[in-house]
Amino acid sequence: MALDPSNGYVAAARNLQDLSENSLPIFNVEPVQLQFSIASDFVAAQVANNVLVLALANGRILRIDLDDPADIDDIDLPKRVSEVGVIKRMFLDPTASHLIICTALGENYYLHAHSRQPRPLSRLRGVSIESIAWNPSLPTASTREILIGASDGNIYEGYIETSTEFYRKEDKYLKTLQKLPDGPITGLWVDLVVGKPDVRRVIIATQSRILHLIGKIGRAAHEGGASIFTRLFETEQPTIHEISRVSTTASSSLVVSPDPPDANSFESLNPDRIFAWLSSQGVYYGRLVTAPANHDLGNKLFGEAKLLPRSQLPTLDTANGRKKSVQDSVDSIALTQWHILHLIGGRVIAVNRLDDRVIFDQVVLEPGQQALGLCADQQKNTFWLFTATEIFEIVVTDEDRDVWKVMLATEHFDAALKYARNPAQRDAVATASGDYLISKGSFLEAAGVYGKSSKPFEQVALTFVDNDQQDALRKYLQTKITAYKKSSVMQRIMIASWLVEIFMSKLNSLDDTIITKAELSENLNPAQTQDQLEYIRTEFQDFIKKHKSDLDQKTTYEIISSHGREDELLFFASAINDYNYVLAYWMQRERWKEVLDVLKKQTKPEVFYRYSSGLITHVATDLVDILMRHSDLEPRNLIPALLTYDRNFKGPISKNQAVRYLLHVINQLNSTDAAVHNTLISIYASHPSKDESALLSYLESQGDEPSFDADFALRLCIQHSRVQSCVFIYSTMGQYLQAVELALTHSEIDLASLVADRPVSNPPLRKKLWLAVAKKVISQSNGIKTAIEFLKRCDLLKIEDLIPFFPDFVVIDDFKEEICTALEDYSRNIDALKKEMDESSQTATNIKIDIAALDHRYAIVEPGEKCYICNLPLLSRQFFVFPCQHAFHSDCLGRKVMEQVGVGKGKRIREIQMLVSKGMVTGAKRDAAIAELDALVASACILCSDFAIKRIDEPFVLPTDDKNEWAL
Repeated sequence: MALDPSNGYVAAARNLQDLSENSLPIFNVEPVQLQFSIASDFVAAQVANNVLVLALANGRILRIDLDDPADIDDIDLPKRVSEVGVIKRMFLDPTASHLIICTALGENYYLHAHSRQPRPLSRLRGVSIESIAWNPSLPTASTREILIGASDGNIYEGYIETSTEFYRKEDKYLKTLQKLPDGPITGLWVDLVVGKPDVRRVIIATQSRILHLIGKIGRAAHEGGASIFTRLFETEQPTIHEISRVSTTASSSLVVSPDPPDANSFESLNPDRIFAWLSSQGVYYGRLVTAPANHDLGNKLFGEAKLLPRSQLPTLDTANGRKKSVQDSVDSIALTQWHILHLIGGRVIAVNRLDDRVIFDQVVLEPGQQALGLCADQQKNTFWLFTATEIFEIVVTDEDRDVWKVMLATEHFDAALKYARNPAQRDAVATASGDYLISKGSFLEAAGVYGKSSKPFEQVALTFVDNDQQDALRKYLQTKITAYKKSSVMQRIMIASWLVEIFMSKLNSLDDTIITKAELSENLNPAQTQDQLEYIRTEFQDFIKKHKSDLDQKTTYEIISSHGREDELLFFASAINDYNYVLAYWMQRERWKEVLDVLKKQTKPEVFYRYSSGLITHVATDLVDILMRHSDLEPRNLIPALLTYDRNFKGPISKNQAVRYLLHVINQLNSTDAAVHNTLISIYASHPSKDESALLSYLESQGDEPSFDADFALRLCIQHSRVQSCVFIYSTMGQYLQAVELALTHSEIDLASLVADRPVSNPPLRKKLWLAVAKKVISQSNGIKTAIEFLKRCDLLKIEDLIPFFPDFVVIDDFKEEICTALEDYSRNIDALKKEMDESSQTATNIKIDIAALDHRYAIVEPGEKCYICNLPLLSRQFFVFPCQHAFHSDCLGRKVMEQVGVGKGKRIREIQMLVSKGMVTGAKRDAAIAELDALVASACILCSDFAIKRIDEPFVLPTDDKNEWAL
């Protein structure tokens, strides 16, 4: 359980300060402030996954969570120190899940992160463990298969898991794999090979040798029942790196670099870890390369590795405090991402492994103070120094800040640019990289690098010009233009214009080479030259698309034109949407297909208005096809082009493209513009063909509300003798007489007859029109009978109407039958009139009889009968009785009639009532007034006459009525 602070333990905390990279060194050793006292000294320490494990001389173990320093576990070994010995060393896996504790008397214990009771490892009793290689899969429930190196040179494979059963062993099995004759196994490492799950790489370190093994392992048994490394150690021969003059007293260990701290680290680009082997000669280190995954991997790994001798490490001259190079013993090492940390006595020295330069050397411990060693947290990238009484953290601040300098010095320019942090650093890398490439003659590569540097523009450009490197100059300018901001208008315009000049020169050079079938200085044959020409042309087009805003239009036109590059000129004009230039260019050369191709891509109406007049004369059909796809055009603006085309058109009207377009505008776009309609009529009327069917069809389609100007159309039709059209227009204007006269003037008898029948609602006018037709027919007819037969088509004309038009000496026999027929019709009409007169006389007699009978008509009023309006007895005052048997008081009837009649009649009734009631008339006038009043009031029953029909919208039940009377 966690220790309570009251028991004397207080959590340890790290002192970290957030300072800028300019004010802090890369490394700084900071003591951890311990606010508790310990009963005995530290004898061993380990750190992993932010968990700190401390072993005390009295056999106790402190486990501290650095994320929550208050969480401290105080753990005791199962036996006293006097029985098992002092804790000699501990091994903590990278996940901080598994801890193996080794004592001086050969007792080994296992402690899981979720347990507080160390369990003895019986199979490992008596084994002096020097190193452990944890399973690369980093399991947490159990250790799975691990390698154990002993002080007697034996290498074991083990499998350890926690168990709650008392009689169940923690170590499932222990298998001896190999024994090396050269002393303790001071370091072990196992890792996976990507893509090959059954292959492992094993590195073994002793005091004099480092061995590399790679090969297939055996199949893992269920729950770790059998060894998997036996096959590897039995079948594979190791690759060995050995040193001479070994000192048995010198420290030896094997360490591996921690996990990359973030995605921007060097290791994220190159996933190989770094190993370092500490021996008596110094530190031997290199990359843990993973390819090729065969026996040659060891040779490659040791071939790339290098030695940092101990003689290269400075030491402190205690006499005068000055540093001098002598061979001192290295007690311990640790790897950071870029440096090797050395613990030499009480000093910590950091060496940059890229250039073996010492960048940190500080005395940390007091004289006589003994260090336990350096530890690195593989997963959290923290580094620690332990003594018997103190804990120090080696704080790393922006470790890669100077990596770019090292990469630059070693001519690894890509890596240097990767780690350059600010524009000044990136510029320095770019400049140095460019200078290096120039010195090697790699002008094209240098151009791309120089473009990102601040090296003077003139100097770089002259370098390429002096060396006749036009391609490199082109690449440099293309890169440089992107480095300028949009606000640097003049610089961008100048560079862009220069690039256009270079592109044109290059294209002309390639064209000349192709034409002459020569070979270029670059040893390109004509076929390759053609490919390069296409590549440069594409590059130019991409440049124009990207930087068209940086090009001055007039200057660019002049540059391209001076080189005679027609395709490039037109491409530039199209790229900047200067379609007027492109169209004018093709129009001048009468390249109609190219003009139409450009026109198809246009959307601005002004372009069509401007070039239609020139195009319609040569490619009328294609132009009209394009125009018909643009409904946003204003057709009246195209009328000049259409009329120009019509003047030169010689074919039939059905092939006239101007007519085709106008009909599309009228019929499909529903245009009502009089100018459009008048233009169509003008083209129809002026066509040399005598056929008026097309014009008539159009006129008929306009209906009663035509969009054309009737007067204008009439003048055109008269001017071009379009008789049928004129007659139709006269008819639509209602001028039937003029239409008939015009038709008769041109002897169009049938047409005149059709017009004469149109005013159906005006029989006199219709008869007048037919008389005009009859006169013309009789005057032109060879026979009277023929004329009379034609005129039978009108039902208004009689023979007597036609006689005045006959010649003076016509023989009556020619139309005797028609005269007889007419006389018979008159006789029948006289008989019908006489019959109607007799019927009228009889009706008048019957009316007189009915009037006389009215004087004797009466109605019976029963006693108690009520007025139909007020429901009071009818006989109480003057009343009216109607033939329908409805009876009303005269005053009730008067009021009711006043509500129904109009304003004028109601006013008259009130006037008469006033005259009679006030005695303003007497005698005969009074009788006449009363008679008039009775006639106005009692003219009809208000319940069953027209009065009742007018009241049909009134409700049966009024708001004033008792609704219970109508309840069901």
